[in-house]
Amino acid sequence: MKLPLSALSAWVQVPWDAAELARRLTFAGFEVESVEPAAPVFSGVVVARIVSAEPHPEAGKLRVCRVVIGDGPGAAASVQIVCGASNARAGLVSALATIGAVLPGDARIKAAKLRGVESQGMLCSARELGLGEVSEGILELPADTPLGVDLRTALDLDDPILEVNVTPNRGDAMSVLGMAREVAALGAARIKTPALGVAAANTPVHHAAHSGDRLAVDLPAKSGAGRLLACVLRGVDNTRASPAWLRERLRRSGLRSISPVVDVTNYVMLELGQPMHAYDRAMLHGAMAARWALPGERLRLLDGREIELAADVLVIADQQSILGLAGIMGGERTAISSATRDIALEVAWFVPAAIAGRARRYGLQTDASQRFERGVDWRLQERALQLATQLIVQLAGGEAGPVTVAEQPEALPHVVPVRLRARRLKRLLGAGVPPGQIEQRLGALCMKVRADAAANAAAPEDAVWSVEPPSWRYDIAIEADLIEEVARIGGFDAIPEREALLPVALKPLASNQIDERVVLRTLAARGFQEAINYAFVDPALQRELFGAQPMIELSNPIAADMAVMRSSLWPGLLRAARENLRRQTQRVRLFEIANRFLVDGEGRPREQKMLAAIALGARLPEQWGSGATAVDFYDLKGDLEALLALGGSPAEFLFEPATLPCLHPGRSARIVRGQLEIGHLGELHPRLVRSLDLTYAPILFEVDFTATFVAKLAQFRETSRYPLIRRDISFTVPEAIAFRHIGERVSVVAASLLQELRIFDVYQGKGVETGRKSVALGLILQELTRTLTDEEADRVVQAVRADLESNLDARVRE
Repeated sequence: MKLPLSALSAWVQVPWDAAELARRLTFAGFEVESVEPAAPVFSGVVVARIVSAEPHPEAGKLRVCRVVIGDGPGAAASVQIVCGASNARAGLVSALATIGAVLPGDARIKAAKLRGVESQGMLCSARELGLGEVSEGILELPADTPLGVDLRTALDLDDPILEVNVTPNRGDAMSVLGMAREVAALGAARIKTPALGVAAANTPVHHAAHSGDRLAVDLPAKSGAGRLLACVLRGVDNTRASPAWLRERLRRSGLRSISPVVDVTNYVMLELGQPMHAYDRAMLHGAMAARWALPGERLRLLDGREIELAADVLVIADQQSILGLAGIMGGERTAISSATRDIALEVAWFVPAAIAGRARRYGLQTDASQRFERGVDWRLQERALQLATQLIVQLAGGEAGPVTVAEQPEALPHVVPVRLRARRLKRLLGAGVPPGQIEQRLGALCMKVRADAAANAAAPEDAVWSVEPPSWRYDIAIEADLIEEVARIGGFDAIPEREALLPVALKPLASNQIDERVVLRTLAARGFQEAINYAFVDPALQRELFGAQPMIELSNPIAADMAVMRSSLWPGLLRAARENLRRQTQRVRLFEIANRFLVDGEGRPREQKMLAAIALGARLPEQWGSGATAVDFYDLKGDLEALLALGGSPAEFLFEPATLPCLHPGRSARIVRGQLEIGHLGELHPRLVRSLDLTYAPILFEVDFTATFVAKLAQFRETSRYPLIRRDISFTVPEAIAFRHIGERVSVVAASLLQELRIFDVYQGKGVETGRKSVALGLILQELTRTLTDEEADRVVQAVRADLESNLDARVRE
């Protein structure tokens, strides 16, 4: 929220400069993100009056103006300015950049000749001075603006603008009045009653009483609204321009001027925090009501979009159709225009839960919805309507009719006192606060504090209070909320630091869990870099990778290519790898540890922690000792096996031929631990390599982090003192048989004598029958209690041969 210091100072005496105010607000829970002047830096621009404007002799669109920057006998002589603005005319007071002036963007003004006519400066537009994004001519200032005064001084353009980050639970602070209450509490000051906008803005408005000006309002029970007020103004001239003070006030808060009526409603919202809406009275039919939408009802919004409404959406309607989304945005049919002469002002209080989430559902985020879903003061509506009516009558004319009110008391908040104990406050804050200061701080926030006389007389540390929050504080519900307020107003930085009274005991990692930091260090040591990607991914890419897999769609995505939650870490890694390739990084090694988001069999979302990695480019960094060889399936498999070995039982993990739609059919595998599939490894499908415009085919893996990194607890096993015996065996088997099945048969037959099984050769080609492959094994045999004899070792080999021949169709090669 943009907060001009000048607007704040109208409500409360600010005892600090802008920097100190920003610091104190930040320590009070309102982070001030920046403090900037109301206008960008420029110099040499003064207030001047055009005394004559004649056509340029050589250019029909230019005017030759005589401009003065002072009145009276001692005033400076006029200067000649060539200007192309259509609104340059005699008598206009505007902004003159004199010779030597420096405008935003470091533009320097020099004397020049335009079509043969000398120009001694430049008459400036709002856009050229950084006071607006667009402008239709030079700046028009009030006629009574003192001439010759520096423009920054005349318009107070050095007024600091604070960018305040208001937390979601503090809707009451999303206005100048709300922030003024905070400053008053922090500085022990009093809230003033300013003359908002014009001196008479707080003078009661005369409301005409004839029935033609009365707009009936209806508020059904359980409609999501507690109060609904309306007032008709007839004879309004909405073609007038808003005065300079109002346009500038809106600009400093980040809003643009539209028309007097809309500008006033925005101004009231900024000052008081109460949104309101203006309708074209001629387009209303019958009574105005707040109700729930009916299934299938549609509404064309002010932005031109047509939406279909759900039954849980609150709307404002008349007896014929819907007028707008309650608390969010009005409808196009009843929008006011320059031709509107009669308007209906609507101001309401809505239950925050009835507004929350509806704007985001339709891709909207309005100033009104932000305030209503956080909570608006339910006693503020009459005051806001009075101010808006007064300003519209003064700025655009017209006559106000009577105010009609509908109310549902059971829907309005019920203030419930909250109990506060001094002993509990000291326990939560770690420091005590004197009872007098507690009462003073809460009282400064307009809370009604009643002390328990009996408890407070016994001992100050046992003091108890009953505290009633004001109508605008929806965030005060429990004792901890009051304790936070006491600490906040005193300043979180004022709480003294103390050593912990008890030692901090960190939760130990389970003995069978592998520390994530060990995984990170292992991958980093093998040349990988950690990536952190968005959990939102491109639905088209995810569909291309995984087909028609159910996806969790975002209701209000920040971009079209970030519209779904990732069901795998691969889309993010592929996108990161592609961006690296585009920046001439030819060798990429990335990994990520993060959650993926899946839909279970019952349609419910669930999260799963995963580890994924991608490798593409050369196997090794460029060097003179070896040639450039592209990374392949077995390189990344080796990296993954190094991770699997962290648990001390790499043999538990099996790699089985399998594929996914996004992986190369002949260069992919699934990873199994016991009976559980924990992930996949493989080369990206050539079709995807082409569609993603990748220079190299990347190799990827993804595994379930929790299921993978469970360690096998170390157990003592006696080491044999006797020598090892190695026996080699070579045979052929059908090419479809995996090494896992061969290893299982060898382990069963050799039993406890087998200490290690090594596969040292696999061959297919000349000399081997088609459809078969040659495998060479090394059997490492050892007995624990004695020396194993050659005869015993030979018997084991013979038994292994026989078992492989009978169970796996092996043919021993001699």
